[in-house]
Amino acid sequence: MDKITTIQLTGNDLTYKDVVAIGIGDKRVALDDSALERCRESRSFLEQAIRDRKIIYGVNTSFGPMCNKIINEKDIETLQNNLILSHAAGLGEPILPYIALGILTVRLNTLVKGYSGVRIELLELMRDMINAGIAPYIPECGSVGASGDLIHLAHMSLAIIGKGKVYLNRELMDAEAAFAKTGLSPLRLSYKEGLALMNGTAAMTAIGAFTLFGAEKLFNIACVNAAFAIEIFGGIDDAFDADLHQVKPHPGQVEVAAIIRKLYSGTGNITIREDMHQRIRKQNDQDVPVFETDINVQDVYSIRCTPQILAPVREAIDAVIRTVEIEANSSNDNPIIIPKKKKIIHGGNFHGQSISFAMDILSIAISTLCNLSERRTNKLLDRSLNEGLPEHLIPGEVGLTMGFMGAQYLATSSTAENRHLAAPMSVNSISCNASNQDVVSMGTVAARKAFRLVSNAKHIVTLEILADLQALSFRNADRLGVGTGKIYTILKKEFQVYDNSRIFHDDLVKFRKLLFSSQLFDDLGRYFPG
Repeated sequence: MDKITTIQLTGNDLTYKDVVAIGIGDKRVALDDSALERCRESRSFLEQAIRDRKIIYGVNTSFGPMCNKIINEKDIETLQNNLILSHAAGLGEPILPYIALGILTVRLNTLVKGYSGVRIELLELMRDMINAGIAPYIPECGSVGASGDLIHLAHMSLAIIGKGKVYLNRELMDAEAAFAKTGLSPLRLSYKEGLALMNGTAAMTAIGAFTLFGAEKLFNIACVNAAFAIEIFGGIDDAFDADLHQVKPHPGQVEVAAIIRKLYSGTGNITIREDMHQRIRKQNDQDVPVFETDINVQDVYSIRCTPQILAPVREAIDAVIRTVEIEANSSNDNPIIIPKKKKIIHGGNFHGQSISFAMDILSIAISTLCNLSERRTNKLLDRSLNEGLPEHLIPGEVGLTMGFMGAQYLATSSTAENRHLAAPMSVNSISCNASNQDVVSMGTVAARKAFRLVSNAKHIVTLEILADLQALSFRNADRLGVGTGKIYTILKKEFQVYDNSRIFHDDLVKFRKLLFSSQLFDDLGRYFPG
């Protein structure tokens, strides 16, 4: 068994891939010594401020529009407990346990930055819960994304104080039982700690990290599908010429064209523009005003314009990675404690507008990727468009057997649903909390929506891969390029031509798992020549 890697949480360098790896149990967490020292300084400064009878929001005041209600010193710890119990008010299906562990990880990393004033005991318990596989039970519905993910993180906080339910290694049980099984003990929170746990963006950020992980694989597979399509249809080479893309040098466009060129490098299937002229001229041996050639002079947009269509998808994913990782390594709390500058600052770092925008952008990008995939699948199946392939890619008796006819509905319906899901959430602010929270982000709704959209996109892309493999069973597989050939060889081991002797659903399930639950498409570079 491989040794599990340990990530030192510093508050500064957690990646979205780290969040995913910790959530699924591939990595453990440890607390960085210098980060802990910052946390001690922050706590000490807060303790002195309380002794000096400073009025500090959420420490010795109530919350939201009740912030002018000053709390007696003997009740300030009870205040934190009451905050959690009252705000643990979510409903809906539970967030998946591995994402819940990601949420716990992101919140721990933001607290470790040292600007929240919590005790080391709290950080250590959160670390131990993550490493023991104790995932809080968090209902999916409730957050408006400012002040952060209050409801989601209240449910997370319930687990820390030993209340409610948790998953222990994916098994649902009472929090008390999970602590007993692991030898851990829940914590009685001190002042500021309930607020520090809840007043942030960890839920939307962790969901965003898992969404990004799926989006990256979708992009890679979309490039592979594009290369397969060019080879299946004998696409024309100059649409991917490096010089073409240098005169419209969007970074994503240049990158996509380069990836696809490398995948089909060495192919015997591509039509070379320079060879086309003479081939077409040879088809006309009469002096007529107009003659029609059966050789494509240009390919359809779903093939020819792939670099231009996927360019903003690539660029959007890159931009969203930056936003998610900045958020995961930020102090999204209120108030913020900066002991070196002797400041306790009240503000709005808990607001999730950046993540909300990012998730909306990602939703639009992946929906665009789905449009491209669905249209290429349609071209493969429609006998008026598929350039000589059997209709619906039927290998047997046409009419008696149906080929991919029924399966296409999956791609069509999922693409339509994703177009609906691509509508932005970030503009849907509704004032709440007695109009104290008068402009909110809806960031967690946006993240949940993007996660669902990415899941749907996996259906669409999986079907296209199967259609590509079915089409290659009829032609051109023997002349594939270096990269496409390597990928085809790997996939062919798991593929059987669909001949109506099996339930199509079973093929889809098998290939969806192969494509998205393995490392097959994590790095396309492994398939490039050389």
